[in-house]
Amino acid sequence: MSEINIDKIEIASNFIHEAIDEDYAKGVYTKKVHTRFPPEPNGYLHIGSAKAIFINYLTAKKYGGEFNLRYDDTNPEKEEEEYVEAILRDLLWLGAKPDHIFYASDYFDKTFELTLDLIKNGDAYVCDLSQEQIRETRGTLTQPGVNSPYRNRSVEENLDLFLRMKNGEFPEGSRVLRAKIDMSSPNINMRDPVIYRIKYAHHHRQGDKWCIYPMYDYAHPIQDALEGITHSLCSIEFEDHRPLYEWTLRKTGFLDQPPRQIEFNKYAITHTVMSKRYLRNLVETGVVDGWDDPRMPTLSALRRRGVTPQALQDFCVKTGVSKSGAVIEIEFLDHCVREDLRSKVSRVMAVTDPVKLILTNYNETGESFELPNNPEVPEMGTRQVPFCKELYIEREDFMPIPPPKYHRLYPGNEVRLMGSYIIKCTGYNTDAEGKVTEVLAEVDFTTKNGGENAGRKVKGTIHWVPADVAVPVEYRLIDHLLSTVHNTNLDEAVLNPNSMIITQGYAEPVVGDAKPGDTFQFVRQGYFCRDTKFPEKMVFIRTVSLKSSYKPAK
Repeated sequence: MSEINIDKIEIASNFIHEAIDEDYAKGVYTKKVHTRFPPEPNGYLHIGSAKAIFINYLTAKKYGGEFNLRYDDTNPEKEEEEYVEAILRDLLWLGAKPDHIFYASDYFDKTFELTLDLIKNGDAYVCDLSQEQIRETRGTLTQPGVNSPYRNRSVEENLDLFLRMKNGEFPEGSRVLRAKIDMSSPNINMRDPVIYRIKYAHHHRQGDKWCIYPMYDYAHPIQDALEGITHSLCSIEFEDHRPLYEWTLRKTGFLDQPPRQIEFNKYAITHTVMSKRYLRNLVETGVVDGWDDPRMPTLSALRRRGVTPQALQDFCVKTGVSKSGAVIEIEFLDHCVREDLRSKVSRVMAVTDPVKLILTNYNETGESFELPNNPEVPEMGTRQVPFCKELYIEREDFMPIPPPKYHRLYPGNEVRLMGSYIIKCTGYNTDAEGKVTEVLAEVDFTTKNGGENAGRKVKGTIHWVPADVAVPVEYRLIDHLLSTVHNTNLDEAVLNPNSMIITQGYAEPVVGDAKPGDTFQFVRQGYFCRDTKFPEKMVFIRTVSLKSSYKPAK
């Protein structure tokens, strides 16, 4: 697993850090900074999750504090152990190793005790209205809500009914516990929100102990306080929920150094959607082959695709922290990936759509050429690439009738085979449908390295793979999952029919030694990672292409 080297990540000060500095300057806290990341284990983490993880993790580490992972397992119907394991795996991969791991369900007993006190103090009541009736009486942004007819039940009756809810005496949906706040509040979240509901579902850790479960907005501040969290850093949609967060802390008695909620804005990423509901639907309907399908924006998918945690760290840090919304081009993530991989991986030759090239005048045996593993990093050494009469080249590198300014192979034209000879195309063969099956060429032996014409210039250079020792490879050419650029309206998001193109091709012999997860730059094709999901097959997923429309700021 990777580790974030905090000394190598420049953490620019932001409004969150300014708020923390102010809190400590005023003496609000005497304990060290303590943050948390509280995902619900109902799906896999995605790029947006990485942003929240880094904000919380790096903030804690900047101040010499602690960082918790807390699973928000308050909704048993949608939570699975698979997601619990995947979430921790993703955090460790990112390098954000938590100092402590907790579960919201760890606090069910304490939350229940605090809720009994809340009822005794007249701050909560059992309501028999249905979910639809509660919604209808809540009011609007311009009209106040209507008090529930059950709002003035006595403390004794509320205690009795709540205990009977806990004991399983009532059907699911027949009663809820609501906070008694203000049905005329301009903030709808404060209009007697539901804080407990009946739910008969097996819990992945608590089993069948409970049939009542606290709502997130109520349970979350209590859990933060019990863990000693100083700053609850969350995304901007919880800003309107902050008054309820603070009300809950006051009413449940957490008055000494209570956690402070601070919101930051999410970012939208072009050609990407990060709604768990939408992503789960893609998985369940078979549009993708799982949460780790390399076209998905999940961290497990990015890892499978060969994206490095260092590239994600760079992406998240450089996109900054703010209150205002932002739309980030997915090409910027691609840029971060290229920048990270360019000096780390070997560059080898591979063809994704092969056509055979026959060198009609070549009859040598046992010849090979020494090529650098990475021209930008000489210390990565060299390798020997066998050369023979029959090679594979990319189909796009030959055209019987070329367009203007086409400098690759066509009858009568010369190109250099990368690292070896200049050749001249003499003809080609086709099948019955007219598809080119073979390209014919002659070698100019004087253009070999060390030959009398080694420096002779031609306009085109193409890569190649020796046919007799080539490694057969299945290539998965990944593109954006969605054709639409901005996907704020999920109903209008359009799937890209060419988001994954599978081809059969070949690669240099050295690729045959690659282990699942190994990454190469395939010359002129992009960065590719050997698929970890099919270790028995030689499958390579394109991590990112070499071409980019993204231009980094100078």
